[in-house]
Amino acid sequence: MAESAEDISGVGPTSPGRSYSYQRYIDGPDPLAEPRDLRRELERIGRDVMEGASARQALRELLRQGSKHRQGLDDLARRVNAQRRKLQGNHRVDGTLQEVRGLLEQALHQEREALVSQNTDDARFREFQLDALPGDTGSAVKELSNYDFISAEAQQSFDQIQQLLGREMLDQLFAGMKAALEHATPADIDSVRLMLTDLSALLADYAAGTDTPDQFRTFMADHGAHFPEDPSSVSDLVDLLAARAAAAEGMMRSLTADQRAELSQLSQQALGDSSLADSLATLDRQLKNLRPGEKWNGSANFKGHTPMGLGEATRAMEELARLDDLAHQLAQDYPGATLADIDHQSLENALGRGAAQALSDLAELERELLAQGLLQRGPDGTLQLSPKAIRKLGESILRDVAKSVGNRQGERDTRRSGAAGEPTGASRPWAFGDTHAWNVPRTLLNAQLRQAGGDQRTLDVADVEIIETEQRTRAAVVLLVDTSWSMVQDGRWVPMKRTVLALHQLISTRFRSDALQVITFGRSARRIELSELIGLEGAHVQGTNLHHGLLLAGEHLAKHPDAMPVVLVVTDGEPTAHLEGRSGVVFSYPPLSETLTATITELDKLTARRAAITFFALGEDPRLIEFMDSMARRCGGRLVAPDLDGLGAEVLADYLRNRTRT
Repeated sequence: MAESAEDISGVGPTSPGRSYSYQRYIDGPDPLAEPRDLRRELERIGRDVMEGASARQALRELLRQGSKHRQGLDDLARRVNAQRRKLQGNHRVDGTLQEVRGLLEQALHQEREALVSQNTDDARFREFQLDALPGDTGSAVKELSNYDFISAEAQQSFDQIQQLLGREMLDQLFAGMKAALEHATPADIDSVRLMLTDLSALLADYAAGTDTPDQFRTFMADHGAHFPEDPSSVSDLVDLLAARAAAAEGMMRSLTADQRAELSQLSQQALGDSSLADSLATLDRQLKNLRPGEKWNGSANFKGHTPMGLGEATRAMEELARLDDLAHQLAQDYPGATLADIDHQSLENALGRGAAQALSDLAELERELLAQGLLQRGPDGTLQLSPKAIRKLGESILRDVAKSVGNRQGERDTRRSGAAGEPTGASRPWAFGDTHAWNVPRTLLNAQLRQAGGDQRTLDVADVEIIETEQRTRAAVVLLVDTSWSMVQDGRWVPMKRTVLALHQLISTRFRSDALQVITFGRSARRIELSELIGLEGAHVQGTNLHHGLLLAGEHLAKHPDAMPVVLVVTDGEPTAHLEGRSGVVFSYPPLSETLTATITELDKLTARRAAITFFALGEDPRLIEFMDSMARRCGGRLVAPDLDGLGAEVLADYLRNRTRT
């Protein structure tokens, strides 16, 4: 057994004298650990869904924003973009040109010093040649390639230009070549030229589909030292080289037009002839044909002060491309995007292990939401809040609303709610405050069993059992919620949904025998399930058809004739629509007299059922308050004008008040 600093020794119960050692479970997550508490995350997702987002959009927003103790994708993307700006802001890509210019000035200075000491016509003629050199570096180097230097130091400086250009050009495509060829012999240069020839032949066969694994293995055996990345196939090799070639082209595009022309001319002098430039140009064409999808038209605005050579600048362009890809992956703004698309290793390379861990935390959060059953796939494959999530969301909202209800709630303990009802045949131990009838046989039996074998015949409070009774009353509850456009426009949409969730949670957990029906009414009314209401989006349609809503409410109450009828109406506007013959909707603003008459007729029908009706008028429209007050007076109901923050508390308090009335 593995060693542990927290081992606990013990004795096995079936093998006396044999010791056992116990330690923490270390093979992955603790299988007995409590599930991760995701209440805050669920509340954020639920809030966004109630505001009209899909569950997928809400989850994406959560992952983007993160939380107080967890970096989100936006935080990581900002850091990636900052890294990109830093790279561009600190460097410039004309380092090779500057270095070549410096060596050229050094060579000319050394040559002139040597000529000054010679008092000959040839020396004066050479000085004239040097003075007549073109002003641009590329043309000057080209003319000097045929010049016979008098100064050995000047010749050496000029040779360094040609060697530097060759090493830099090779370093663009083959990382590390600049350093490897710094003290190259002619044999080393010939080896590089042979590698370029063999590589071009390999790529040509690959393009034609005639390459073989043996051909690749032979190539790597001969030239593998130039590819420390150790590609495993021709395809991998092409991917590697194409990415670098594209970065090199992007680097060239980042230069000015004059700088590009200068470098193009200088490239013909690399290693003292144009063969290297020609070979690299051939490879470039082959790679473009093999990987046309690479970013061949990229560029970047480098505006810093630290110069970079061609190879270094090309790698900087590669880094920018990686950062761009990473930013795109972190944005998750393309179809089918998932956290699995984000390259963990690239993120760690760019921002460090902490960033990679933050991404892992986000992925774990997404997995937990699915593993705990809070999110699920619908029949069409879309992500949805699960019934479990809706229930937990309701619990959270109910807790918040209950704080506002305070001491106004009139609910009774469900165990005592049926004290005057019919016996169920079951009994339970007496508790302080119980007024139910005793179950005498069970009480005496408990006392006898407790004193078995003794002569005493005493009765203890622990022996008492009381008769359980059925709940005498149940309620048929209708919650009518206005879904007209003004509810969305004036910010009442989410408070309305939170109210429905809180009431549903209260009824489903504390008064399960009650029958709740949620009915929405806009231009028309309809019965709606809780899961549908949560994701319901506001429609830009005018109309407040309370008439239709009351009609559907009456149908629900008719299905439960033995239940106490309770009707709760939440609205921010007077009726402006009604049904005619249940076949069509008539809308008018200001309201028609026919609309008001139809609405009052349905209200009277509910009044005849002795329904407890409460109107919750939202907003400060005096005309609405006046109309709703007249409606409440007509049916003997109540009018409440809550603010948005208190809507849920008022609705729950009113339901509980009606729930406990006789």
